[in-house]
Parts: sequence; structure tokens; C-alpha cells
Amino acid sequence: MATRTVTLVTSPAIPGLERSASDQEPIKRSRALNWRHIGLATALILPNMILLGVFTYRPLIDNFRISFFNWNISSPTMTFIGFGNYVEWFTDDTSWQIARNTAIFTLVAVVGSMAIGLALAMLLDQHLRGRGLVRTIVFAPYVIAGAAIGVAFQFVFDPGYGLIQAVLDWVGLDSPHFYQHSGWALFMITTTYVWKNLGYTFVIYLAALQGRRKDLDEAAEIDGTPAWRKFWRVTLPQLKGTTFFLSVTVLLNSFTVFDIIQVMTQGGPFGTGTSTLIYQVYQETFVNNRAGYGAAVATIMFLVILVITLVQVKLQDTQD
Repeated sequence: MATRTVTLVTSPAIPGLERSASDQEPIKRSRALNWRHIGLATALILPNMILLGVFTYRPLIDNFRISFFNWNISSPTMTFIGFGNYVEWFTDDTSWQIARNTAIFTLVAVVGSMAIGLALAMLLDQHLRGRGLVRTIVFAPYVIAGAAIGVAFQFVFDPGYGLIQAVLDWVGLDSPHFYQHSGWALFMITTTYVWKNLGYTFVIYLAALQGRRKDLDEAAEIDGTPAWRKFWRVTLPQLKGTTFFLSVTVLLNSFTVFDIIQVMTQGGPFGTGTSTLIYQVYQETFVNNRAGYGAAVATIMFLVILVITLVQVKLQDTQD
């Protein structure tokens, strides 16, 4: 019987795709290393997530639940009233005055502290004598307690013996009645907060200016670009990310200002002349003992901040 011989022909190895026994071990080792990285990341992140869940998300959900009840904070029982607290807030004229105060205070605080902070940062970014001392002086109020700042500024705005009255006496003018007129009282607490928060925006903008590209400034100077045009076309675009960051953080901080209002005006004059949403939460919850209504106001404030923040993020994405 004839014997048939079968020859197996193997394709030549493709350069770069050969695999040897020595190549298998590093692959297994890298997979084991990945699992170790995942375990390490979990060990580092999990405690923070637990703390966020316990101290941030759980109180947020609990606050939303309480807003549907009529509850005296000193009482062990709560009465379910559905959307009653929300209906009361939206139909109360006082609520809209408080919302207006909050909008004015927040807008002026954000724009004012960012604009003045940027101007000071650009000034002190230059080589000036004593700029280190001036930087410290500008930043110092930010680390001082808001209550202390409020007490200090009462001596500035006092119409009888305050610093403003002393300055106006030199030119024969009377000081405005800051504590008796709602508009002047709101101006007083807003100015105080801008002065306190100025150091924060200043130091962030200063760090951004020191990290900008110097070659662009040199090119603008060689081309003979005017200073104002150089600021708008060269400097400001490089600060876009910093400006977005500050607009979000300063906005959030402005919504939660309580100590300055409590020390200087206690929400007055006329009851709600300088009250903001956060102050209304305190007033309703701990003074009027209406924790359910205070929780509803806190929920409304949270939703307003959430919507504004999402709009800011969307605008930032469209510009990028």
C-alpha cells in the first residue's frame, strides 16, 4: 500500500507578532498589578464616599423629606402637608423680596470681588517695591472670621461716629442712614463681604497671571498693541479657566453668607431688608421653630444653585 506523506506548512512569523514563553509572564504580572491598583484606589476613595454619603447626601435627602411636613423643631412629631410649604413660600410677598436681596447681593459680590481681585492681581504682578507686604494685607481679611469683620465694619458705617461719617464731615455732607434704609443696609453688607472675600479672588488670579505665557505678552509688545487691547485679546483669554472656577466658587460662597448679616443687621431693617435665602432658612428653622418651612426654603435654594451651576458649566463647554 502506498504511503502518503502530509507536509504541514506553517506561515512565516510576522515580525513584531512573535510570542515566546518569556512574553507570557509580563502579561500576567501586569494584570495582577492592575487589580492591586483598583484595590488601592477603592481603599482611598471609599472612606471619602462614605463621609460624603453620611454628611452630605443623606442630610440633603432628609432635608427634602422634611420639607413636606409641618414640624416644630422642638416637637417629636411631624404633620404631613405635601407641597404646602412650597405653596406658602411662592405666594408670600416677603419671599420675593428675600429672593431679590439674594440676587442683588450675590451678583454684586461675585462681579465685584472678581473684578477688583483681578485688577489688584494685575497691579501686584508687576515688580513693585513692597508688593509682598501689600499681597499679605490684601489676603489677610479672607482668613479672618466673618463675625469679626462684621463687628469691625459697624464702626466704619455707623452714621454717628463711623469712619465714613468722619470722611464726609470734611466735605460738609451727612452720612447715609445705613441701618434705617433697606437699600443702604444691603449696600453695607455687600461691601463688607466683597472686602472680606477680595483676598481669595486676588490670590487665585495672581497665581494664574504668574503662570501665563510670557511669549504672548512679548509678541504683543513687539507689535505695539495698546494695553487695553492686550488685556482683552492676550491676557483675559488665558484666564478663562480661572474665571470659570472663581465664578462657581464665589457664587456658592455668596449664597451661604450668614455671619456678616447676623452681626451687622440681623436681616433688617424692617424685618427682611437684608435677609437672604440662607438667612431665611435660619430664621424660620431656629427662631420661628418652623423646620419644615425652613427645609423647603433650603431645597429651593439648592435647586437655584444647581441650575445656575449647570448653566455655567454648559456655557463653559460651548466656549471650549
